[in-house]
Amino acid sequence: MNILIVRVSSLGDVVHNMPMVADIRRHYPDANIDWVVEEGYTSLVRLNPYVRNIIPIALRRWRKSLGNAATRAEIAAFYRQLRHEAYDIVFDTQGLLKTSVVMRMARLAPGGKRVGLANATEGSGYEPISRFFHTQSIKVGLHTHAVMRARAVAAGALGYQPDTAADFALQAPALQTAPAWLPTHPYAVFFHGTARAAKQWPVENWVAVARALSLPVLLPWGSAREKLAAEELARQMPQATVLPALALMDAVAVVQHAALVVGLDTGLTHIAAAYCRPTVELYCDSPRWKTEGNWSPRIVNLGDTGAPPDVAQVVQAINQVLSASKAEADAVPLDSRAQNNEA
Repeated sequence: MNILIVRVSSLGDVVHNMPMVADIRRHYPDANIDWVVEEGYTSLVRLNPYVRNIIPIALRRWRKSLGNAATRAEIAAFYRQLRHEAYDIVFDTQGLLKTSVVMRMARLAPGGKRVGLANATEGSGYEPISRFFHTQSIKVGLHTHAVMRARAVAAGALGYQPDTAADFALQAPALQTAPAWLPTHPYAVFFHGTARAAKQWPVENWVAVARALSLPVLLPWGSAREKLAAEELARQMPQATVLPALALMDAVAVVQHAALVVGLDTGLTHIAAAYCRPTVELYCDSPRWKTEGNWSPRIVNLGDTGAPPDVAQVVQAINQVLSASKAEADAVPLDSRAQNNEA
């Protein structure tokens, strides 16, 4: 069975779509799964060993230069790649007009179908017109978590129940050499930056948490404004380092090796939760139920829309996730540890 997933963006949404892939392969081990995703996220999808082919799309870049001959050539090449394989099922888990059009462009095998969402969840960007492109539309609850929403669409089309813990199946990024700025000793990462000001957490809170830690803190950033904010935080923290500009796989490596991640409701925080790193997710102005990491005791979610957490809650949550991580490590049999060390 050949399956195509259309989930083009954003970073956090791409992460939350991963367990759908593991579910399909668990119930249909021989399924071939391809994925259409924005070009900037191809390296992330490549970390999932269950995805056979990745078809990059560049909607964000193309829309700025549709009159350009080179852009039109890229679009034609994308169309040819999308049509190369005939698919038994094409899933659109984003529910937008643009993604449903991509779904419609894909070539179906005889008897194939196009499957998507029948309705929005609260606060989602769902566009009802997308249903016109479906062969089958799957209804989900109004307050369905982002991970379960994608899992439910696949389960409804393929006839199984998504009744296991979410499996993101993300492998470690294959870096040629460890970057010089990546510490060899345990460290914490603070994902303090977010595009929307209302989702930010006060500077004094970040500083207070850093001062309560015995770990040095790494401060990534994704824009000039976030870099300035990171530099201001570092000036007030006892052991803080502002990282250089990071490519996506470098940022994933920072997360994957972290002893602790504290972050706002952003894609990189959700990647940390997907790897089940000790993670404290902070919700200051977004609904926690939509994206909270609820699949591991190593993850604690705090706050909600208009109700950001305080410093004491975050410090308590840090102690909780670090204790859970230590308990899990202590529970590993000695012979298993030896085998892991040999590997």
